[in-house]
Order: sequence, then C-alpha cells, then structure tokens
Amino acid sequence: MATRVKFWFDVSCPFAWKTSRWIKEVEKHREIDLEFIPMSLSVLNENADIPADYAEKMKANWGPARVFAKVKNEQPEKVDELYTAMGEILHTQDQAGKSDFGAYDEIIKDALAKVGLDASYAEVANTEEMDADLRAYHQAGQDAVGSDAGTPVVQVEDNAFFGPVITRYPEGEESGELFDAYATLAAYPYFFEAKRHRFENPQN
Repeated sequence: MATRVKFWFDVSCPFAWKTSRWIKEVEKHREIDLEFIPMSLSVLNENADIPADYAEKMKANWGPARVFAKVKNEQPEKVDELYTAMGEILHTQDQAGKSDFGAYDEIIKDALAKVGLDASYAEVANTEEMDADLRAYHQAGQDAVGSDAGTPVVQVEDNAFFGPVITRYPEGEESGELFDAYATLAAYPYFFEAKRHRFENPQN
C-alpha cells in the first residue's frame, strides 16, 4: 500500500524547492501517494516584524500562491506539474527573490503555458479572489504541525513536520533511504524536533 505524503509549498522558497525535488526522486523508488498543497509565506509573515526588503518579496509572493490555490481547486492533478514548471524557472534560471506586487506575472504566464493550463488562471494573481482558499490551504499545513511553520511542511501518513530542510538531495535508492529515515522519525509519537546550524543555501 502506498504511503500517503502531503507536501505544503510556496513556489518562491528555494528550500521547499530543493526538498520537493527530493520527494519527486523518492517517488521513483518508493511507493508513495504524493499530494502537493499550496501554502503562503506572504500569509505566514503578515503583520510580522520582518526586514523591509523581505517584506517587499512577500508582496511579490502573493501572485504565484494565489494561482496555485485556483489550480488546486479546479485542476488539482496539475499542481505537481505546474510546481515543477514554475519552480524550474524561478530556481534554476535565477528568477526567484523578486519584489513588489505583480513581479512574477510573466513567469506565471510562461509556466501555465508550459503545462497546458488556461492563461485565465493568471488573472487571480493580483486580486484577492483566491485569498480565502489560499489561507485555508495554508492553515491546513499549520494545523498539521500544530504551530506556525515555514515551507516545506511534509506530512507522512498522519504525522507532519516543518522540513526536512535540505540544500542538496541524494538520487536513486539513497533518496528512498533518506525518506525511510524521515518516515520512521515521523511515525515515532514522541519525536518532535531536530535542528542544527545550516552552513549553505540550496545548491543547483
């Protein structure tokens, strides 16, 4: 029987992107039922005391997250493919980290076209039409870990954690072995947290 895995992501986050590429590699080597669910760093950081330049990036991040919420509602089977398409533009072509509202409009349109989704999905990026739905998806991830958490949130069966945060990922069977270890920790009812100093950013 496939192991159920839920993965909450904000496409703008380079750490979530790297972890998502790991879980996609795991999909080749383990029987998992993988679901990608949008969350929002913009929602997470609302009213937070954050640096001004980071606040500008949070303005930009609304657009893609809103589009993912609409796609999740209407064509959930395309979220995975769209995440890959948009994430590749952002994180392999050095297009992430933009500032101010509407900064990702052209990238959104390009990614939608690449996966065969109607261009009308881009229309919600700069409106509040999808905000209630996006907040609901976001809150489901927060509820799963029980407190405010960034991205990624990964749930294995009934147990969710913020992370794993990785800057590189193994390929082949080793990716599956890392997943096995994560799933074992997740299943232990008295495991809550593990953390250490991070000495590098995600690597291409």
